[in-house]
Amino acid sequence: MSILILNGPNLSRLDLRDSDIYGAFTYPQLCEFIEKSAAELSLTVEIKQSNNESEIIQWLHEAADKKQAVIINPAAFTHYSYAIRDAVAMLKAPVIEVHLSNPLSREEFRHTSVVSGVVNGSIAGFGEESYALALRAMQKLLR
Repeated sequence: MSILILNGPNLSRLDLRDSDIYGAFTYPQLCEFIEKSAAELSLTVEIKQSNNESEIIQWLHEAADKKQAVIINPAAFTHYSYAIRDAVAMLKAPVIEVHLSNPLSREEFRHTSVVSGVVNGSIAGFGEESYALALRAMQKLLR
């Protein structure tokens, strides 16, 4: 079984975002890093990104039906999408929230995650390494 990696809005545009916050890499480079990190742990991943809330919700429903583990970076949806929170709560396998930056060190509106209350754990602030850490944690959860 592969781990579903879901990325929310604007992550596909990392090359245009503030590199001091998000790092100096492109989305394809992030995906390559995730795939390499997964391979080093003998894990397989399926990486998806959408700017569309309903598409992310549909992918979460499919993961729930398959009992698939999920690592999710809800991006801006983190702070207000109760619909994504409800879909995450339906998951039957482990789920980890991940962020490139540390939302708690940023603007106050980013300090609240409506998703964090329904995940196994959250990893934030380590740039692309946040995903590698989440994969390691997921490997342990799946044992």
